[in-house]
Amino acid sequence: MRPIRAACLGTATLVTFLACTPVAAAATDTGSSHARGKARIITVLAEVVQLTRFPVTPGSVSQGDQVVVRSDLFDEAHNKVGETHGTCTTTRGGADEAEQCLVTYILPGGQLTTQGVYFNYVDQGPFDSAITGGTGKYEKARGSVHSDTIATDPKIVRRFTIHLV
Repeated sequence: MRPIRAACLGTATLVTFLACTPVAAAATDTGSSHARGKARIITVLAEVVQLTRFPVTPGSVSQGDQVVVRSDLFDEAHNKVGETHGTCTTTRGGADEAEQCLVTYILPGGQLTTQGVYFNYVDQGPFDSAITGGTGKYEKARGSVHSDTIATDPKIVRRFTIHLV
C-alpha cells in the first residue's frame, strides 16, 4: 500500500518540491522584498506533472528512498507562471516518515531555492520550508514557503504561499 500511495501522492515539491490556490502576484510581482524593504507574499497553485519514487526496498517507505518531482505553477486565472523542480530523500521510513527536500521555484524574474523536512508526507498534510536563496529579482531572498494540499485526484494540486522577508 505505501509505495503505490507514495508514488501517486509523493513529493511535489514541492514542492515539492513540488505540487498548490490562487496566485496573488506571481506574474506581476516586482522587485525583491529585500530591495524594497518590506515583506511580500506570493501565492501560486502547483500541479504535479512528473513524480518518480526510487525505493531502496520495493514495497515499503525506507530510509534512503529518493523522490524526483516537477510541477507547473499557475496564477488565480490558471495562467502558467512558472515551475518547481525538486528532490527528496527519505530520512525516516515507516509510518512516521520524514523526507528532506530541496526545491527550486522558477518564477517570472528569477528563481527561489528552498529546503525543509516534511513529516508524514505520504498523508499530504501541510508543510513548511525555508527559502535559502534566489536569483534575479529574488537574489538574497529569505523567508519561507507554506504548502497546503488542495487535491489529490485526478492530479496532486498544492497551494504554495511564499513569504518573502
